[in-house]
Amino acid sequence: MFTGIIEEIGAMRRIDRQGQAMVLTIGARTVLSDVKLGDSISVNGVCLTVIAFDNQSFTVDVMPETFRRTNLSRLSVGAPVNLERAMAANGRFGGHIVQGHVDATGIIESRTPEENAVVFRIAPRETDILKYVIPHGSITIDGISLTVVGVTETTFTVSIIPHTLAETVLQHKKQGDEINLECDVLGKYIERLLTHGTGAGSAAARSSGRLTASFLADHGFM
Repeated sequence: MFTGIIEEIGAMRRIDRQGQAMVLTIGARTVLSDVKLGDSISVNGVCLTVIAFDNQSFTVDVMPETFRRTNLSRLSVGAPVNLERAMAANGRFGGHIVQGHVDATGIIESRTPEENAVVFRIAPRETDILKYVIPHGSITIDGISLTVVGVTETTFTVSIIPHTLAETVLQHKKQGDEINLECDVLGKYIERLLTHGTGAGSAAARSSGRLTASFLADHGFM
């Protein structure tokens, strides 16, 4: 699990590609301080497993499903990437629950300065995920935990403060660029329970079209 608080910007050192499988070598410093084989590192919001490392870089496998679902396949050598180690049990929870499982990619439709911030308008390639995106809720963009400003039927907006812009790959992003999106996992689990649960509680919740106290209690939320 991750928090969406980026620790450093790494750089793509090497890309070995065979069909829809890739092996990536990424230059880094901070995330290598305590790295071990088998550790999870979020790369642009994608949870990947370390298969090799030295004091300047680490290497990860990318399977075909990840190749198809994320923007990693579109990156080239030298490209900057957001990096975050998996959350330590004694760490601060500064962002929100981030799994590193990308739901879809999106396109930056615009980036507009607004006093000390920059507002990004994002159009998901799969608009169905917008049902999980709510104003003032959380969303992950290229591994960054961000707060949603507004939502339409086809887009959503986020407002980026100067610190986040300076410390992440968003500083390099422009109109037309592709980014990875992960919606808040809580909304996805609740929808799954409502539509695919079993038992009288689930049937009642589905038929009424709303959450009830009895449904939540039956499923361990209360």
